[in-house]
Amino acid sequence: MSDLLYLSRHDVERVDLGMREIIAALEAMFLEKGHGRVEMPPKPGIHPLPDAFIHAMPAYIPSVRSAGIKWVSGYPQNQAKALPYISGLLILNDPETGFPISVMDCAWITAMRTGAATAVAAKHLARPDSSSAGILACGVQGRANLGALACQFGITQVRAFDTAPGVARRFAEEMGKKLGVGIEVAETPRAAVEGMDIVVTSGPILKHPDPTIEAGWLEPGGFGSLVDFDSYWQGPALAEADRIATDDIPQMEYYRSVGYFRQTPKAYADLGELVAGLKPGRESASERTLAINLGIALDDMAVAPLIYQRAKERGIGTLLPL
Repeated sequence: MSDLLYLSRHDVERVDLGMREIIAALEAMFLEKGHGRVEMPPKPGIHPLPDAFIHAMPAYIPSVRSAGIKWVSGYPQNQAKALPYISGLLILNDPETGFPISVMDCAWITAMRTGAATAVAAKHLARPDSSSAGILACGVQGRANLGALACQFGITQVRAFDTAPGVARRFAEEMGKKLGVGIEVAETPRAAVEGMDIVVTSGPILKHPDPTIEAGWLEPGGFGSLVDFDSYWQGPALAEADRIATDDIPQMEYYRSVGYFRQTPKAYADLGELVAGLKPGRESASERTLAINLGIALDDMAVAPLIYQRAKERGIGTLLPL
């Protein structure tokens, strides 16, 4: 019986896994998913407070010998307590013996893999010449998503909107410096959407949202990544999309059955089908396309082994006896 490697949030960040590596890992995972070579049961969860969740997310990717589970929470109420929206732990298991080999903080992984999923979706659904991005909600996910898109596209123009103007200003200053791009603070949600090639909405996930984005705001040829389910998008805006994809159709239909996505059309494909070439992505420059990235356990299990192996190589983390 071997020791278990514990990786704190600081340890996970010290590993310094790059976004391009994470995007490549997710692309490889979605190829496996498209060909049915993964295992991922629906994620069960509990909901102690309104719009809060604590989910169990197991998955297995045989091609990279990755098996494990993420126990993750999302609490919109944490903002008032100066606490992060997302927190939790990820357990990585040895697929040969079933023994846990690592426990690691999952907040950084959740942020980065979600941004990477947007980049994978955009590769297949956004116009290849996309150069502008609107970010609505400028927290952790807004930063990770913009960083991932900048790896995939020549982003030269960004508009950022947040319900807290100070948050948007800090985002513009910090991300502008990091990416070498001028970022304009948008005074309204509409200003962050109109004229943008790519739009990312990444606020809290709400079961009964009061959505903002109206039909006609997303330009013909635009691509939207909905990281917050449909919390930002009105029904008519969703209905005018020429094609909507998601990262996992069965999970999207489950959420629909419990009251989410009440005005959202059904997805025509999941990202696995797009990456594997089983269904087409964007087919014309004028299509409006959307990706609803629910956040799936396979994303985490694509990234966790990379974190674990590099941490072992660099002597990062704390060994604990089982």
